[in-house]
Amino acid sequence: MDETRADFLMRVEGMTCDGCAEAVRRAIRRLDPEARVQVDLEHGRVAVTTHAQSLAVAEALTRAGYTATAMTG
Repeated sequence: MDETRADFLMRVEGMTCDGCAEAVRRAIRRLDPEARVQVDLEHGRVAVTTHAQSLAVAEALTRAGYTATAMTG
């Protein structure tokens, strides 16, 4: 298994509650069960450390009903 992990920050629109935060975590962990996911509901951001590519994470969040875009530095 490739041990390469990436850290990235995404803006996620549509998260309004703890249930949304959990849905986001589940969607990302379906791609990578070992992913580290930190949800910031107040600012609409998600920090992720994962083996998955950011585009795959964004697509998973879109399927879960959210709009996700990568944020730069």
